[in-house]
Amino acid sequence: MPKGFTEEQKKTISNQLKNECKLSWQRFGYKKTSIDDLCKHVGISKGAFYIFFPTKESLFYQTFRDIQDYLYEVVEKKLVEMPNKYGVAAALKEIFRVYHESPFIYDHKNPDFLAFFNKLEEEQRIDLSKKTYISTKYMLNKPFLSLKIEEDLAISILSAMLNTITENSTLSNPIDVFDFMVDHLINEIFD
Repeated sequence: MPKGFTEEQKKTISNQLKNECKLSWQRFGYKKTSIDDLCKHVGISKGAFYIFFPTKESLFYQTFRDIQDYLYEVVEKKLVEMPNKYGVAAALKEIFRVYHESPFIYDHKNPDFLAFFNKLEEEQRIDLSKKTYISTKYMLNKPFLSLKIEEDLAISILSAMLNTITENSTLSNPIDVFDFMVDHLINEIFD
């Protein structure tokens, strides 16, 4: 490939790198994902990689942000389809299934994830954490939803339920456990 890339090529290659990053991260984790392998799959040189991302961590950071955006779109879609507490339940169940398929990405207590997270700049770590909180708060403040409990408690409960992904190895069937919790707690959280 030529050294200079058109804007369209840059956009395409950047998206390909993020997609390959996600696939490798899901399969091998952060530590075992190499820039060399990603570049090989995308068809660019390792030197060309740095045209698109200054570091491996910046690629992973942007990939994680894209994944967060996708999950928020899932929530919004479910809430449009079912504008009530059952839409929230359906969205949570779908998100958990995505989490379950990719523990390297979503288990934030996993040493592999922590290796990635700890290499981020403080501003990036805050951004990732804050974005999750703000998006949950936004979801809870839909006009068709009415909380039975305080907002911070609702956010904490939803977060605790999603964090059961870290207990996958001790649960008989994590998806069944999560679905049971959602089905029973949704009526305690919302009117």
